[in-house]
Amino acid sequence: MNAAIVTVGDELLVGDTENTNATWLCRRLSDRGVRVRRVTVVPDEVGEIARVVNEYHAEYDATVVTGGLGPTHDDVTMDAIAAAFGRAVEANEEAAAWLAERGYSADDLTAETTHLPAGCRPLRNVEGVAPGAVVESTYVLPGVPAEMKAMFESVADEFEGTPTHTVAVNVAEPESTLLDRFTELQERFEVGVGSYPGEHVTVKITAADAAEAERAAAWLRDRSTAPERSEP
Repeated sequence: MNAAIVTVGDELLVGDTENTNATWLCRRLSDRGVRVRRVTVVPDEVGEIARVVNEYHAEYDATVVTGGLGPTHDDVTMDAIAAAFGRAVEANEEAAAWLAERGYSADDLTAETTHLPAGCRPLRNVEGVAPGAVVESTYVLPGVPAEMKAMFESVADEFEGTPTHTVAVNVAEPESTLLDRFTELQERFEVGVGSYPGEHVTVKITAADAAEAERAAAWLRDRSTAPERSEP
């Protein structure tokens, strides 16, 4: 299963807010064996959101959109999702009934709160007020982290892929000296290899089979210099 993540918000693009939602979603989807192929940040503009969602819907098995839900002037995500799928935005009785159960009357809410793309599947927001929605294979979640996480967990079982296993090997050598070993590693084993330099180079070896990942890691350790351990 391949997925894309779209995070919405001008505050993300100007650096006022750290995009922790994207990082959390990438981790949760990867844990479920889903390959995240794109992470995109878009402004609070209907056209930009709709264009990206339309493209990713055609390209990937699922698209997760987070942010821009609510009653304020810049909460335009539901309008954009409706535009991407050529649907109207209309009152959703299920969302209204759910909010009524929580003690909200029609006078408490703006129309934007309960108006969703026609024919969508509304998603309850157990941590807040603005509902989410599923339109075909696009999942629309709030931007508030606690609300986003709770809503994602309510649909997490709908994201299933092939689990992968990762083993990290720390190497005390320049990354440039490891290139031939990386090539041979991938020729000998059915693994993916990523390298991340820092105080030392962390090599992440990923495979569908845990034993294969461990064998590849052992092969690399035997042929590489490990960082020195600091004295306690």
